[in-house]
Amino acid sequence: MNYQVDIFQKFDQGWALLTAGTPDHFNTMTVSWGAMGTIWGKPAVTVYVRQSRYTLEFMNSYDTFTISFFPEQYKKDLGILGSRSGRDGDKIALTKLKPKAIGNAVTFEQAETTLVCKKMYCQFMDLDAMPKAVQEQYYSDHDVHYLFIGEVTDLIEEDR
Repeated sequence: MNYQVDIFQKFDQGWALLTAGTPDHFNTMTVSWGAMGTIWGKPAVTVYVRQSRYTLEFMNSYDTFTISFFPEQYKKDLGILGSRSGRDGDKIALTKLKPKAIGNAVTFEQAETTLVCKKMYCQFMDLDAMPKAVQEQYYSDHDVHYLFIGEVTDLIEEDR
């Protein structure tokens, strides 16, 4: 993957799975907003989770999370995982994806790239600090995001 050019499109157009929890108890959700860079001298990824999402409970309870990117052929599966809640049942069973443990974190066998991250920072996003147009377009229901920054502790790329 050419991170100089491609990484900005990976979240927006390719989507990814954000997974938090342990191999025995986890949840995953599709994300299309994210950023990569450095903070406090460490490689970092930033992701956003709405307060209504089941995954937020896992992000708040565990110190490690993964961001997994997939080949285009799995976009339908990512769509399913982004439109259903793990609160309501085993949404992973509705997909072709197979969970895979990485230490005490979780990715998927089909992922082509996985970022293993250690949670560094979490902040509820302040509506009053946003432009009115952003509030109206994305937060008319007041389902505001939490921002999570994680240190990238491992990068796993599968040869396909």
